[in-house]
Amino acid sequence: MARIRLGMVGGGNDAFIGGVHRIASRIDDRFELVAGALSSTPEKSAASAKALGIARSYGSFEEMAQAEAARADGIEAVSIVTPNHVHAAAAQAFLAQGIHVICDKPLTSTMEDAEALEQAVADADALFVLTHNYTGYPMIRQARAMVEAGDLGKLRIVQAEYPQDWLTSPLENEGLKQAEWRTDPSRSGAGGSIGDIGTHAHNLACFVSGLRVESLAADLHAFGAGRALDDNAHMMLRFEGGARGMLWSSQVAPGNENALKLRIYGENGGLEWSQEDPNYLWFTPHGEPKRLLTRNGAGASAAAQAVSRIPGGHPEGYLEGFATIYNEAADAIRAVQGGADRASAMGVLPGITAGMDGMRFINACVTSSAGNAAWTTL
Repeated sequence: MARIRLGMVGGGNDAFIGGVHRIASRIDDRFELVAGALSSTPEKSAASAKALGIARSYGSFEEMAQAEAARADGIEAVSIVTPNHVHAAAAQAFLAQGIHVICDKPLTSTMEDAEALEQAVADADALFVLTHNYTGYPMIRQARAMVEAGDLGKLRIVQAEYPQDWLTSPLENEGLKQAEWRTDPSRSGAGGSIGDIGTHAHNLACFVSGLRVESLAADLHAFGAGRALDDNAHMMLRFEGGARGMLWSSQVAPGNENALKLRIYGENGGLEWSQEDPNYLWFTPHGEPKRLLTRNGAGASAAAQAVSRIPGGHPEGYLEGFATIYNEAADAIRAVQGGADRASAMGVLPGITAGMDGMRFINACVTSSAGNAAWTTL
């Protein structure tokens, strides 16, 4: 099958997440990166394109969307890997030209922009995919399938946590670009740790449990001196159907590198998963010993095997999780090009609905914390 012609907005050759997306898009050999508006100026964009071997460079995403749509060999999809405040405008420019969009999370920086993008997605013929990459891990797919199959019974408790330590010191004052924009409300939005990593924990909890958060009580705090956005958050959650939960996100917890964890407990059993040890899923039927389920090992489900690439015992993780999103996005794009409707083509891929849920989560956290952790509906 021919590779999908891909463009990229943001992600110049010194950008971490741009490199992640480029690697992920090629792991399953489904995409070919041919164009980009990679930086904030035409000169920087051209330099990055040359360094990365990208054929066509543009000075802005607006120019790129129009020019590529006019070419017979123009891009079929675009990856948007900019700071949050650019997501909506860039996505709208490409959707308007019928170009499929693969966008980094969170959806955007403001609810106003999010609602405008939601309408643009509804009006477009093209797909919109949001890269909540942790949903692509094999054992997360297995956990979701086990919940759907009723292995845990009626769910009671959903616990998610995502602590990091990289903002323990004020890196935003030391010239680190990744820290600068993530602590800047004009670029990041209303959420600090909750927008950057809390949305991942919230999305993963909902993806696996199949439940929606109805309301939450949040305590957001900035421990870093002078920070305008939270770097630590604690919250209680109430899910539809009566399940209860908690979520902790932090970027000032020394000793935690990328410690995303999920625990789900029902009437008949529980599941536990850790992103730093992602090939293992602990399953405990009530009253029985804990069982270790391994990626592509004995007990691995069809849902997990479908997104596994190598034999059991060989580590698969972060890049492959991203690659699963790209691979399934490629399947969806080809399906739509073949006449399938967008909803069926998307399957379990996170899209605009997941993005809007994340924006409502951020807003509810901010509102609740401002009200002294008052219960707030999403």
